[in-house]
Amino acid sequence: MKSSLRVDFHCHSQFSSDSLNKIPDLLKTAHKKGVDRLVITDHNTIRGALEAKALDPELVIVGEEIKTTKGELLASFVTEEVPYGLEPMDAIDRLHKQGAFISVSHPFDLQRSGWPITDLMFILPLVDAIEVFNSRCINPALNDQALQLAQEQHVAGTVGSDSHTLFEVGRSTLEVPYFETAVELRSVIRQGIPHTRLSSPFVHLASRWAYIVNRMTLPRSAA
Repeated sequence: MKSSLRVDFHCHSQFSSDSLNKIPDLLKTAHKKGVDRLVITDHNTIRGALEAKALDPELVIVGEEIKTTKGELLASFVTEEVPYGLEPMDAIDRLHKQGAFISVSHPFDLQRSGWPITDLMFILPLVDAIEVFNSRCINPALNDQALQLAQEQHVAGTVGSDSHTLFEVGRSTLEVPYFETAVELRSVIRQGIPHTRLSSPFVHLASRWAYIVNRMTLPRSAA
């Protein structure tokens, strides 16, 4: 058993409308890049994560990126899908009831469902962490703001590639002591050592292309 794990907390598969990452390719890429745990956080669905978990139960943690009326939540250890468009308190309550680990996606990136500061401050006591580094943030200052807020408010931080293409998988990981459950993750998250890299802004073009391709086929998720 490894003493520590490299975790990518934010990753998308073909079950997100803006990604073409096929599940088997996603798993193979994660292993190739030395990712020990991959939290698959498709938009408003856990179908892809469940499929991946069945194929590789040790690697995959079932997650979901949930769009609320105010901003997006980034959940790990999800057992029951949380629907799109709920009020933040409703979504958080549903996640609490299933024992999920709750982070907040790219909290200051208002171009990608970031949070109004008043709403963000209101939910901070109710979540386990905020995302302090997202590889897809075009403006690095947005990550700096998230890290500063986490430090000021004594909130734990997660990092993630937010990969929508295979190339991006594992670009940002958090090295944490070994854990198996959400409860154990909460106990070790503050010991995490970040390994982070920004992605090129051009990766957003790949997401746009994926969205167009997926629109031409049967819809797989709510974007």
